Amino acid sequence: MKLETWPGEPFPLGAHWDGKGTSFSVFSEVADHVDLCLFDEGGKEHRVRLPDRTAFCWHGYVPGIGPGQRYGFRAHGPWSPADGQRCNPSKLLLDPYARAISGDIAWGPAVLPYAIGSDGEAISDEDSAPHVPRSVVIDPRFDWGDDRPLRRPLHETVIYEMHVKGFSKRFPDIPEAVRGTYAGLAHPASIAYLTKLGVTAVELLPVHQFVHDSFLIDRGLRNYWGYNSIAFFAPHNEYASQREPGAEVREFKAMVKALHAAGIEVILDVVYNHTAEGNHLGPMLSFKGFDNATYYRTVENDRRHYMDYTGTGNTLNMRNPQTLQLAMDSLRYWATEMHVDGFRFDLGTILAREPGGFDTHNGFMKAVMQDPELQSVKLIAEPWDIGHGGYQVGNFPVLWSEWNGKYRDSVRDYWRSQEATMADFASRLTGSSDLYQDDGRKPWASINFITAHDGFTLNDLVSYNEKHNEANGEENRDGSDHNYSNNCGHEGPTDDPNILALRRQLRRNQFACLLLAQGTPLILGGDEIGNSQSGNNNAYCQDNEIGWIGWSNLGKHGEDFSDFIGHLTELRRRFGQIRCQRWLDGRRADGSYGVLWLTPAAEEMKESDWKFPEGRFLSYVLGPMEPGHAPIFVVLNAAPEEIAFKLPRMADYKNWQQVLNTADDKQTTASFVSAADTKAPPRSVLVFAGSA
Repeated sequence: MKLETWPGEPFPLGAHWDGKGTSFSVFSEVADHVDLCLFDEGGKEHRVRLPDRTAFCWHGYVPGIGPGQRYGFRAHGPWSPADGQRCNPSKLLLDPYARAISGDIAWGPAVLPYAIGSDGEAISDEDSAPHVPRSVVIDPRFDWGDDRPLRRPLHETVIYEMHVKGFSKRFPDIPEAVRGTYAGLAHPASIAYLTKLGVTAVELLPVHQFVHDSFLIDRGLRNYWGYNSIAFFAPHNEYASQREPGAEVREFKAMVKALHAAGIEVILDVVYNHTAEGNHLGPMLSFKGFDNATYYRTVENDRRHYMDYTGTGNTLNMRNPQTLQLAMDSLRYWATEMHVDGFRFDLGTILAREPGGFDTHNGFMKAVMQDPELQSVKLIAEPWDIGHGGYQVGNFPVLWSEWNGKYRDSVRDYWRSQEATMADFASRLTGSSDLYQDDGRKPWASINFITAHDGFTLNDLVSYNEKHNEANGEENRDGSDHNYSNNCGHEGPTDDPNILALRRQLRRNQFACLLLAQGTPLILGGDEIGNSQSGNNNAYCQDNEIGWIGWSNLGKHGEDFSDFIGHLTELRRRFGQIRCQRWLDGRRADGSYGVLWLTPAAEEMKESDWKFPEGRFLSYVLGPMEPGHAPIFVVLNAAPEEIAFKLPRMADYKNWQQVLNTADDKQTTASFVSAADTKAPPRSVLVFAGSA
């Protein structure tokens, strides 16, 4: 196979087909030269030396090469682990800018850059090409029609966190051939279901191409969640229903287009904090072989080893301009070419780590804030990591929202009847002003959640006191050790109707708190139907019926809350004060108000009232957004007994219509309440709308 090669251009990086041939460009400041490796249909490798270097980018143009072509690189350069340099031309490298990936890893010594037994010091000369995936040249053309970004404001957003495969793998209304794929999520049955819930955005667990760790494969497990990226521009190929190279790109775009047509945005959970190459004893798949010290943060006085703020062995070096450019180019690509609407940044504090620690004026956030393509997308931080000073809830800059772990903890504590939680709980219900008001943000900056992929499902939260992660193969030592005390009097599955009824009510209570609170609600996919992971609170490796949503449980013990969730999201749309864009104040000089906190006697609360009785009863009125609109009155009772209370007497609203009662299994419609005195059932949430 004789190939002609021209110098081409250094930018853009990656592989780009122009209809006649393909340009290739890859960065390495330390390489002496770089070989482009092209693979034919039989897997035979043909090497071409990239003929030119500009600004440390090795580049070339090959006529006649087009979509579907599998390729990789070999970087020739210094092997000096002590200096942070790890070039090894025996290892085939994925293009850091590859738009698609073909194949997977066949684990073995060949994928390691060092000789076994040398503690990572001696170079390996075993060819890795037969054992690693290839990059793929794609055809970027796609008929988007009139698709455009939805730009739905966060205060009008309801997020549904989901796994592309796990959502539809067992969904009975989706054809088996597309279950567990991008096409499965785009199927009309999926979209109809999400629309019924009132969901306005799906937040997808990682879809960047990722790697299944060798230690998991050895246990017969897989990296189900996908927090192990290796290609930041490529949709994960296992989620495509079609098998030809590059099909996942078209299928992902078609999924986005279908969701947008239904008014549903797409948010990606992205992992720019580390890669799948692990520590100094990990594999060589891409970045490590091109320019190790550029892409990774090494220990300052021991560059053989990596800084590890992630618990995965390495940390990407966002302080380096080239690595920062990689992340920014990736974000822009997904926003502009793939039409996604936002990003949730895994372990987001790592991206903001400067030499002195977490810094809101770090280079990454400055780059994002000034980028015109990214200023209008949703930016959501997971505001913690495992390093020193890693918990930074409330400390991200304007335009950023955050997963609010304090909201999660406060709501859980309230329904467990923990003492001294009332004031904190009230703050969480009204947007967490203590975290977000002083820095110029609005209530929508708080991404409120009770459960997420990492931890118990909501059904398991009220069913288990202890984790049950035995299936993970780590002797139940992994996952959170926090004891949540479910207050249901029984550990694990049961057929006892009283315990089941209590669990359902506790779940409804937490859903009510989630959808009625100021801020942006996030629902864990499957919680609305009582999905269980059998007490596993760390199902990251369970690519099976433990991790997949169990749609077959629908109807069992009355677990399907999808109508209830739809009712809550309708209330959220109906009453604008639930999704207020401004911070709520109390009674104003003109008699109007944002929020009034009331005692059971319907009197405005004083400081001493915040402990009545032992912090188990809370009620408040949210004022109307504008004249002519109705106020709403919310009552929460975490006590195991009913509590009598009075309905408020407002100047213009003397009657109240009950629009929610979580103690009623069936209520999704309104009913009028005329009595001045009524009772909050045990462990319940009531909502009333004012009427003249």
